[in-house]
Amino acid sequence: MSDTTALAPEDQKIITLARATRARNGVPEGAAVRDETGRTYVAGTVALESLHLSALRTAVAMAVASGATSLEAAAVVSDVAAVSDEDRAAVRDLGGPLTPVILAGPNGTPRATVTAG
Repeated sequence: MSDTTALAPEDQKIITLARATRARNGVPEGAAVRDETGRTYVAGTVALESLHLSALRTAVAMAVASGATSLEAAAVVSDVAAVSDEDRAAVRDLGGPLTPVILAGPNGTPRATVTAG
């Protein structure tokens, strides 16, 4: 974990986008990722009878489907205490092990930043 008090404006932006998606869609998690060109991809939890994806894995999948070749950062807004290993693995697959993953509470306050590694 690292200090989350001095986040860059671009990182604050993905937290805001993730929080807005969570609230708008009424889902347990919202997530946003930023690719190597600065584009953002935002998603909420997918909970269908035949398909269950976390918000972060969905955002990574949207980035891949849109042609992103790398990630600069990711953010998750949730009540959970930690970013799951599966979510970190999805970020790592596209962004590499040093890609930061920010976990924020439902109010948007960052709680932790970990690497995808």
